[in-house]
Amino acid sequence: MTLVLVFLGAVVGAPMRYLTDRAVQIRHDSIFPWGTMTVNVVGCLVLGFLAGLGTSLPSGVAALVGSGFCGALTTYSTFSYETLRLVEQRAYLYAVMNVLISLIAGLGAVFLGYALAA
Repeated sequence: MTLVLVFLGAVVGAPMRYLTDRAVQIRHDSIFPWGTMTVNVVGCLVLGFLAGLGTSLPSGVAALVGSGFCGALTTYSTFSYETLRLVEQRAYLYAVMNVLISLIAGLGAVFLGYALAA
């Protein structure tokens, strides 16, 4: 049953990642990967919230939302690839900004989510 819940969460999370990435990126005339950053920070916020709920969270919800939805919504591989592409394009400042802002915003979002739930 857990595997089915993870699958169902991913069925929602993966298309949401794609659609959100495109919707955000199309609004910015920049090579900076705003869409990927957006989905990753939102995923961190949701996971932080789930962590803040702690043991009161049913395991099925953790599988559905945490592993399935957030696992498919967020993307470390795309973050890494887009950072590499920025370096290849000699957009070094954007590459460094992508790494630093992603880390700071992601950690901030997970702590905020945790605080909101706790």
